[in-house]
Order: sequence, then structure tokens, then C-alpha cells
Amino acid sequence: MITIHFIANNDHSTGGKTTIHAEIGQSLMQAATHANVAGIEADCGGTLSCATCHVRVHEPFAAALPAPSADEAAMLEFAAVPRSPNSRLSCQIQLTDALDGMTVDLPPTQH
Repeated sequence: MITIHFIANNDHSTGGKTTIHAEIGQSLMQAATHANVAGIEADCGGTLSCATCHVRVHEPFAAALPAPSADEAAMLEFAAVPRSPNSRLSCQIQLTDALDGMTVDLPPTQH
């Protein structure tokens, strides 16, 4: 199990932070939805056909992730909140030991 931190609406106070423990091998989206993290809608269930699992990954983890595929990059253009350089779809992030302690920001809306 690894630890992942979700920050809602850029609220870095204690009230905006949700911490979960996730299994290696699942996607970040699966871990978030299984833990009922508010802010990850995952309307398509992880099939890369929506952008409702958009997150912004903090460093150093953003740089450690594989580059987004062309399909992921294209789908991020449809995110409700404009993408940033560290934007990713959480359905495309496979959890590994190297991501233990990762922090991601959740946008204020996914729709």
C-alpha cells in the first residue's frame, strides 16, 4: 500500500486535504473512487473517453510519470478546468511504489 494526498480546490489547509492508502497496480482514479474521494467523477470509468478525473500532480512526482499518451493529451483539452503543465487524467496513472506520498490537486469542478 502507498499513501496518496488529494488537495481540493487548491485548499492546502487541513480541511482541503484527503489522504488515502492505495494498492500498487491500480490506477489513481480507481484508488480515488474506491476511497470515495470527492472531486474525481470518473464518468467513463477509466476508458479515456472523458476528462472527469483530471488532476494536477505535484513535483517531484509529475516529472517521474511517463509522458501522457497522445490520446490523454487530447482528452485533457476537454477538461472543465484548463489544463496546466502538470495536468493528468488520473485513470492513466498506474500506481507504483515510486508514487508513495504523491500529492495531487483536484480542480474545483470536473463538469
